[in-house]
Amino acid sequence: MAQKRDFYEVLGVAKSASEEEIKKAYRKMAMQYHPDKNQGDKAAEEKFKEAAEAYEVLSNAQKKAQYDRFGHAGMSGAAGGGFGGQGMDMNDIFSRFGDVFGEDSPFGSFFGGGGGGQQRRVRKGSDLRIKLKLNLEEVANGVDKKIKVKRHVSCKSCGGNGAKNGTDLKSCQTCNGAGQVRRVQQTMLGQMVTTGVCPTCNGEGKIISSRCDVCFGEGRVLEEEIIPIKIPAGVAEGMQLSMSGKGNVPQRGGVAGDLLIIVEEEPHEVLHRDGTNVVYDLHLNFADAALGTTIEVPTINAKARITIEAGTQAGKILRLKGKGIKEINGYGVGDQLIHINIWTPKFLTKEEIEILEKFREAPNFQPKPNKGDKNFFEKMRDFFN
Repeated sequence: MAQKRDFYEVLGVAKSASEEEIKKAYRKMAMQYHPDKNQGDKAAEEKFKEAAEAYEVLSNAQKKAQYDRFGHAGMSGAAGGGFGGQGMDMNDIFSRFGDVFGEDSPFGSFFGGGGGGQQRRVRKGSDLRIKLKLNLEEVANGVDKKIKVKRHVSCKSCGGNGAKNGTDLKSCQTCNGAGQVRRVQQTMLGQMVTTGVCPTCNGEGKIISSRCDVCFGEGRVLEEEIIPIKIPAGVAEGMQLSMSGKGNVPQRGGVAGDLLIIVEEEPHEVLHRDGTNVVYDLHLNFADAALGTTIEVPTINAKARITIEAGTQAGKILRLKGKGIKEINGYGVGDQLIHINIWTPKFLTKEEIEILEKFREAPNFQPKPNKGDKNFFEKMRDFFN
């Protein structure tokens, strides 16, 4: 699969572009590559979809902030597909973004075409939000998950229009099927024409004669669905992933909302995350710190054997290169940092106290020790191991 282009590059705008500049850039791209002007041109159709995908993210303040921080991985692509990958077709794009031109614009007929305010905007259903708990291994490596959600889907019996067998409909006589009504009022300045949603059919243009026996005229039913999602390596606590078209469908037809997945990180038993680095607190007895040793420490995926040099001081930080977490944009991997702590026993036997008393004033026990006899430290290791 080809790598997605940067959304700002697609629309030809800077990251600092205002909402109006982004809208203007999309309007220009949509005009240039609209299928009606480029019939049979697959390349133009793909550019049209690409522009719609970029605008869908950059025109939404929350999604734009997420994209600026995490790139494509923070968008729907991170959750198992992109804007087009969730089954978006031309009708979906027109229904979501057709009003970017405005009803009175000469471009309005390009988006579902009656012009003059006659087109009906396809409604969008509500979004669903779920929280997904991930452990440190899943955060670091990425993971494929299957999640169970209950959402409103289109009724199969009536095809989503709410009518019995999907056919028991009649055209609204109030608006003659247009879904909108025009009102003419006389004012001091002359006639004023206003257009509004038809109060009889609520803008649908059709009236249900007999309701569907399955959905009772709502055009949708509540179903439980197992949805596979792909979580990329490097996600963080509070990050929100989005799957287009996996939310609720609205009543009696329209575009489904999105499924928003909020990441929650479960704490690890001994490791903790610091950005892309992983931190481990290693506690040594001071005999091992003084003499040096080798020891196993846990990492995200396994264990690693490290060498503690003789004379290691408390507060020293050892680094295991590349043993941390991948950056979500794929530009690098963090490290594992091992913080050295010297463990001091709280309870001593009488014999241990006597030994320590003998060495309290020994030169090698002072803050700036000299190189001493290792036999002394070997004896201490036996007591504190």
